[in-house]
Amino acid sequence: MKIASKFAGRSLPASLSPALFAGLLMAQATLTMAQGPEAAKPIPVASASGQAQPPMAERRPKDVSIHGDTRIDDFFWLREKQQPEVMAYLNAESAYTAAWFQPLAGLQERLYQEILGRIQQKDEAVPVREGGWWYSSRTLEGAQYPVFIRRAAQGSERRFDPAAAEQVLLDVNELAKGKKFMNLSSLMVSPDGQRLAYSTDETGARDFELKIRDLGTGQDLGWRAQKVASVQWSADGRYLFYITSNEAKRRDRLWRHALDGSTPDVLIYEDKDPLYNLDLSSTADGRFLSLISRSKDASEVRLLPSRQPLSPWALLLPRKPGQEYAVEHREGQLYLLSNDRGPNFRLVRLPLPDLKRLPLKPQHLAAAKELIAHRDEAMLEGLTMFKTHLALQVREQGSVKLRVYDHARFKPQEIPFEQAVYTATSNRGLNREYDSGSLRLSYQSMTTPVSVYDYEFASRKLHLLKRQAVQGGYEPARYETRRIWAQAADGTQVPVSLVWAKQLRRTGPQPLLLQGYGSYGNSSDPRFSLPGLSLLDRGVIIAVAHVRGGGDLGRRWYLEGKLAKKMNTFTDFIAASEALVAQGFTEPSQLIITGGSAGGLLMGAVTNLRPDLFKAVVAEVPFVDVINTMLDESLPLTTEEFIEWGNPKIAEQYRWMRAYSPYDNLKPGAYPAILARTGLNDSQVPYWEAAKYVAKLRTLKSNADAPLLFDINMTAGHGGASGRFDGMKERAKVYSFMLQQWGLTEARPSKP
Repeated sequence: MKIASKFAGRSLPASLSPALFAGLLMAQATLTMAQGPEAAKPIPVASASGQAQPPMAERRPKDVSIHGDTRIDDFFWLREKQQPEVMAYLNAESAYTAAWFQPLAGLQERLYQEILGRIQQKDEAVPVREGGWWYSSRTLEGAQYPVFIRRAAQGSERRFDPAAAEQVLLDVNELAKGKKFMNLSSLMVSPDGQRLAYSTDETGARDFELKIRDLGTGQDLGWRAQKVASVQWSADGRYLFYITSNEAKRRDRLWRHALDGSTPDVLIYEDKDPLYNLDLSSTADGRFLSLISRSKDASEVRLLPSRQPLSPWALLLPRKPGQEYAVEHREGQLYLLSNDRGPNFRLVRLPLPDLKRLPLKPQHLAAAKELIAHRDEAMLEGLTMFKTHLALQVREQGSVKLRVYDHARFKPQEIPFEQAVYTATSNRGLNREYDSGSLRLSYQSMTTPVSVYDYEFASRKLHLLKRQAVQGGYEPARYETRRIWAQAADGTQVPVSLVWAKQLRRTGPQPLLLQGYGSYGNSSDPRFSLPGLSLLDRGVIIAVAHVRGGGDLGRRWYLEGKLAKKMNTFTDFIAASEALVAQGFTEPSQLIITGGSAGGLLMGAVTNLRPDLFKAVVAEVPFVDVINTMLDESLPLTTEEFIEWGNPKIAEQYRWMRAYSPYDNLKPGAYPAILARTGLNDSQVPYWEAAKYVAKLRTLKSNADAPLLFDINMTAGHGGASGRFDGMKERAKVYSFMLQQWGLTEARPSKP
């Protein structure tokens, strides 16, 4: 169980491959956006030599004033995607950007071949056992998408045999044939192993269609459900519970589907509170299904015995603002991660009462046995339950760590790792068996590729099962990673993680790419970037600023960078940039910054605050038109995010947002080079945010020598291209822009 969803809000997915199946899909892609094949109208455009003028959008003033603050939006009309003049403008921008990149085509191809040359195209993820099957995913030579497979467990020990006959559950390459986009979600095999529930999105707009496949015949059943976000099977496999989204993409309804078709689908529950989204899960022992209602600062859980699918769902603990909890079950005992004693959560255990006696009362929590107390310096992020042990994911000192506890004695076992700065995580997707003698976990750092381990409870030993292959002779010892601390304006120490190639580290400043996010409590943990080697091997330092608003140092770190304190996110990033300059790692003329989605908000805000500090900016699907978006409650995410950014209809909260909203704070002057990228079908951050930002900035920017580019994917959404090779091509495109700005277009990567 996890405290918060990592897929909520304006967050950019960590991988552009389809959604993980049982946590198995290998992390071989990074943040990407893709240029769609839509043909642009032929118009005079500029190349990288800057000969022609860029497109200029027509000004159509619209008064969007509020609270006595006059705001005239000249480009509000760009929201009207169905209007021919809007598409004409988008196509003109696309053509202008394509022409600017044309002289860099050779560099893009070299970068693409470098990235492609590092991946092991034909590969298989580490199998995970669930019941009588071992599940895995495979990638094939030249194929964009994975193939999901399983093999029967062998013998009474249910061991894995790689030579056993395999069954193809789903070949995403087949699903994607003839389509410009394909994304996959909600993959779940029924408990009896006979059926597969899965959902597909063919536009990138997060409109998933749910289907059920008969694994005996390999054919889909005739039933379908639209706009599905989450699923769970009943224990007998006769019923499928699923959640649907409304027009604003809020996950608000729970349904029950009978597979025999004896009854129409039944609406079980509707959450009418616009701040909340629904999600489905189950306890590790399989005894209960859980329905989670979650806002940005509160949660509520209902339980259903998995063997009694027609019973009512029982409310565990009623919602109230600021109260968050997550639940597990073992042998008649509830295990709750709760923030009732502090924002970093504590772990308690209490007997599960008869469901008819729920919800729990305050005295039940007061009498619960406290297993792990709240600590200011460490956040309990999640719990993986087993029959004999439990594993806690703990965020401490800026790193994610794992601790194992034996139920009998409840003494911690710290899982040791050699590196000082790393990310170690575990989840139910990696651990499908409740009665297991080991914990499956994932480990990585900025120099160590994604590695899958088993940690044996009895021996306390780690066993490496697989490390992400890096073709072409990658040697971790050639690279160095370090963490420094930057002092923010209020004295807060902000961590910054760095990595570089040792033999290319100069005594003075050099090109540096600084990444940032800082919203929703999502953390920017140190991770390995396979494409990033193309920058490191050209002498670029890569850094991550762990700014407030993210969860990098725990829950308080998040709370100190939201609502009235949101400005801390931006000033922290500026402090990190200044520290990197002061400590000799780089200088403003060699500092490029990047962030996506809410990280694109960060890019826009810091560029307005300190345009002199950065050489160039790459803003991916940027959330930059903050006030107009948050005033429109018909848009996805708006109402539920009032407790993240504020409600601009309230004067005080409007002032918070008005101080940093990138679109509203653009002004005449010189700006860094900017590449803004988006997707036409994005439902989380609509395309028009980046379009309006670029259109307005074109009227204000005074330095023509610094390019301002708008790259739009006409066939994708928030996560960009769905195919892994398309994603690599787009990463190569972004890197070519950066290398051009650093003056490294002719640089070749150093060899081991």
